[in-house]
Amino acid sequence: MKICIVGAGAIGGYLGAKLALVGETVTLIARGSHLEAIQKDGLKLVMTDGSSQVVRPALATSNIQEAGQQDVVILTVKAHSVPAIAPSLSTLYNPDTTVITAQNGIPWWYFHHHGGEYEGTRIQSVDPDGIVEAGIGVDRVIGCVVYPATEIIEPGVIKHIEGDRFTLGEIDGSKSDRIQLLAQTLKQAGFKAPIRNQIRTEIWIKLWGNVAFNPISALTSATLEDICRYPLTRELARQMMTEAQAIAEKLGIKFGITLEQRINGAENVGAHKTSMLQDIEAGRPTEIDAIVGAVAELGKLTQIPTPHIDAIFASVKLLEATKQKNNY
Repeated sequence: MKICIVGAGAIGGYLGAKLALVGETVTLIARGSHLEAIQKDGLKLVMTDGSSQVVRPALATSNIQEAGQQDVVILTVKAHSVPAIAPSLSTLYNPDTTVITAQNGIPWWYFHHHGGEYEGTRIQSVDPDGIVEAGIGVDRVIGCVVYPATEIIEPGVIKHIEGDRFTLGEIDGSKSDRIQLLAQTLKQAGFKAPIRNQIRTEIWIKLWGNVAFNPISALTSATLEDICRYPLTRELARQMMTEAQAIAEKLGIKFGITLEQRINGAENVGAHKTSMLQDIEAGRPTEIDAIVGAVAELGKLTQIPTPHIDAIFASVKLLEATKQKNNY
């Protein structure tokens, strides 16, 4: 298959490297020193056991228009970066190209093929002008929830820390031929790729923790275990997650675990810095709108109060704005 990874950073590069290793024709869209290193020396993947392999993709470029038509496009850029690239994605499409959305938070397509009173509602926090929907096209989308942890340890070098699961789901709940082919392709590359007929439930289970732990960590510089073991922040996380759960349940989501089990799961991850804290420390924009702002937006839509989520959202937005202002 011809597969284009748009955003070949830590997760995208990990995907692209393993797919290339089993013979798929992989194009990597990257930028900066990371791209230069890949072009010069290939992409090096360092596994958890210390072993490593170097792959040379079919193409590595910063220009999407150079890639040509693809069978599969995997979007691994962060949610706030999608609107800028969405208009150029059509150059990658043939009539049957599928687009895998692998962003954290509430996806722009959430209410498409959803059914019920909110069918077709646009999520303003992630696609305020409809640019993403217009550039990608709802019918091309397969949802994806990303579980692995990876990092770029130097330009052109990606380290796999843990996890290998990419959960997939058609947004209409069907088990289509295209999703089965995609799952098989990922499995051949060494990933777990379960297909879920309720992909929104899977999104919420991950988001349930992210909506609290990510912004609290960004504000406090604390790790997951620190947040969960300190009584005041554990209680704050519980309050935020309770608000999020009420929204999700209003939208028909059924959680298979308790709130306390979800918090304990985060605590067991240990001294891990969330991606949002890493972004704040690096002076990068965060995924605050997709992970927290979108949940607050859904609270207003469903008429469920979100006072704790709103307060933490405002605080991180100010922190982000202050950091960016001081960087210039």
